[in-house]
Amino acid sequence: MAAAAPCALPSLHTVFHGRDGLLAAVFERYGPVVDVEALAAAPPERLEDMVRGVQRAVVHAFAREPRVVPAIFADLLARPQGPGTRLLREAMPRVFSGISALLRPEIAAGRVRPLPMPVLFQLIIGPPVVHMMTRPALEAALGEGLPPVEESLDHFAAAFLRAAAPGGAG
Repeated sequence: MAAAAPCALPSLHTVFHGRDGLLAAVFERYGPVVDVEALAAAPPERLEDMVRGVQRAVVHAFAREPRVVPAIFADLLARPQGPGTRLLREAMPRVFSGISALLRPEIAAGRVRPLPMPVLFQLIIGPPVVHMMTRPALEAALGEGLPPVEESLDHFAAAFLRAAAPGGAG
């Protein structure tokens, strides 16, 4: 980001009120927050499309160059008290709020079971997050045996719908 800006890194730290502020701005730009909020502002009519939209936002955040989101998760796992944890602690409420806003009407309409919202949140984003975190290693190990990302999203969305639908698994 500093290389693209016509100023030095210390100047960016000043503008963004320190390193954590700069990291937050980078995550805002490259993470799923804006995409999830846009989806919540104009939700699709069909539940299946909403689920795919949320999961696609997560996948795109992991795949977007530069690969900021994977780096943040790597930091989170390597240093639980590090800047990745602080950054996600600040950003997750917005993502959670956007996804909750999408799920609440589905719960009210009886299309999604009234599970605790954190559980629904983990059910909808967990599989694509783990998929994107492990995909580079799986591609190296399995090569052509690994389904394309879009096909994997089809499976994850179907699994969420089975788990979260009234009368579904679990």
